[in-house]
This record gives sequence, C-alpha cells and structure tokens, in this order.
Amino acid sequence: MSPVVLVIFIASWLIIGLVTGLWMIRRGHDPFWVMIAVIAGPLFVAPALERVERRPRLAAQGPEAIPEAGSTGSIRPRVLVGLDGSPASERALTTALELFGSGLVVLAEVVNYDATDDASHRALDAAGERLAVAAARARDAGVSVRFEVLAGPPGEALWRFAEEQEMDVIVLGRRGRGLTARLLGGVTSDVVAHATIPVLVVEPGQAPDAPGSRSR
Repeated sequence: MSPVVLVIFIASWLIIGLVTGLWMIRRGHDPFWVMIAVIAGPLFVAPALERVERRPRLAAQGPEAIPEAGSTGSIRPRVLVGLDGSPASERALTTALELFGSGLVVLAEVVNYDATDDASHRALDAAGERLAVAAARARDAGVSVRFEVLAGPPGEALWRFAEEQEMDVIVLGRRGRGLTARLLGGVTSDVVAHATIPVLVVEPGQAPDAPGSRSR
C-alpha cells in the first residue's frame, strides 16, 4: 500500500469515527463515545445506529407526580424551568418564581442517556439532589412545584416534555452565546425553534431579583 493511500485510509477511518461520535453526543449521549468511535472508525457506525435512542425520555421521577393539565383543581399557568445547577439556571428559577409563582412550576434537569445505564447512578442522584434543593426553595416561597430528571438531547428533551405535560411557558437561563454550562450545543435555538409555547430566556448578568428578561 502506497503512503498516499495509507494516509487517505487512516484519515477516512478517523473522520468517519469522529463524525459518528459527535453525532452520538448531539443525540444525547456521553462524550466518551467520541474516543471509542475514533478508534473503531467505520466499524462503529452500525453499533451507534443501534444504540442511539430516537426520543428523549423520563430518567427519574420526582417524589410527587405532575398533575394532569385538565384535572380537577389543576393550576395555571404550568411553567417548565430548565435547570443544571449553574448561576444562569438559578436566575431562570428566580425569574420563574417571581413571574409565575401563582402557577405550577415544574423543574427539569437533563442528563445524557448513558447516565441512566450507570450502576452508581451518580449523575441521576446529583441531578435529583439539585432539583430537590431548588424545589425546597420554591416551596419556601409558597409555590406549587414538581421536578423530574430527563434523559436525551437537552433542547429536544425540554421542548418535548413541555408538549407532553401541556406546559404554558418554558423558562431557561442563558450565559454568553450559549446556554448554561451543561446545556450546550444550541439548546436555546433548539427550544425556541421547536417549542409550540412561549419561551422566556433570562439574559446573562441579570440580577436575580430583577426579572426584566426577554421573551423569545
């Protein structure tokens, strides 16, 4: 095999693996798959297609079920707040409580699909603990609150969950040009582009006690 052909072969192998790994991340999987995909190259394409899930799903349910939208005594508005423990998402929570505290506030954090396969459940437990702390803060303010941990691509997981639960508005925190630290990859634009309900994006640098955020 000539050096040129060898270089082309190796480059093609690595590129196919890299593209496959990045696609898995985009579809809500752990970044460690990129390393495996680059090594396996085109051999990894079939396993990746088999492993990737088609829709986000519920990863862990909170202690209280979310009441159905049309149930007797249901509260309006129904507000979904995307959290991840960052200062930006804290601003989103503060804004949601101040603007929609009379309604039902549902808190959600998104983990990757692979976190649900981890026997230690570290990521799920950490997300659940963060949500429980945030929910306690909401209850102390007299707000009716529920929380869930979702699995999948963050943006899609949030807007699909909002649709399924018949939410009235989605509230997200934004930092810089992207979303919060863990909600990366065009999450804001994904939610805004696909959500069938209003999306309130709390801008970076906004004081937690001043909810003058922009609706998009």
